Amino acid sequence: MGKAIAEVAKTRGHKIVATIDKDNPNDVFDDADVAINFSVPSAAVSNITHALQQGVPVVCGTTGWLSHKSDIEGLCTEQNGAFLYASNFSLGVNIFFALNKKLAQMMEQHAQYSASLEEIHHTEKLDAPSGTAITLAEGILPHIPQNEWKLAEEASKNDLPITALREPHVPGTHTVTYNSDVDKIQIEHIAHSRDGFALGAVVAAEWIVGKNGIFTMNDVLNIT
Repeated sequence: MGKAIAEVAKTRGHKIVATIDKDNPNDVFDDADVAINFSVPSAAVSNITHALQQGVPVVCGTTGWLSHKSDIEGLCTEQNGAFLYASNFSLGVNIFFALNKKLAQMMEQHAQYSASLEEIHHTEKLDAPSGTAITLAEGILPHIPQNEWKLAEEASKNDLPITALREPHVPGTHTVTYNSDVDKIQIEHIAHSRDGFALGAVVAAEWIVGKNGIFTMNDVLNIT
């Protein structure tokens, strides 16, 4: 993703002025307008902190570190900085998030349907379920009897089950299903490539420059 984002940024007229990775962990952001973090979960907090402390807005797409998200948001407020996290930067996926919430609201009064989620990602993806699947679950849970999500192999009837599959060479598929004895309702987003994720991250980075606060892709896309 980092390489894809760098290529998209260059095609949109931007310059990469610093790169932080395992081989270059201490680069500085003196000439940067914004930092985009797509690192591994173990490095996310230090990377984001490093940028915010230098006064650089951060756009973050790394998942698997969200137990520290409130700390990062507190640091952002303390620094009067700007921070935008999204579990998925695809413009289409963020429309899908809004559709998922609307469908969940409509299904709330139809208790005969049971909800479930499935996500498929490439085998290199370290966290399961994906952050995208978790965001979808969070959009559903307020409208169903279950109070939390769990991976399907661990879920009981009191949980929203998420099936997480890992297959080689797939950009990502997310499916939301409502199943009853008589029929099934299903919505699905299928990514054809990673380019959509990279474009969304760069669009978010362009948008956040000059702003202060904590944001989501709904702010970028003006989705209410």
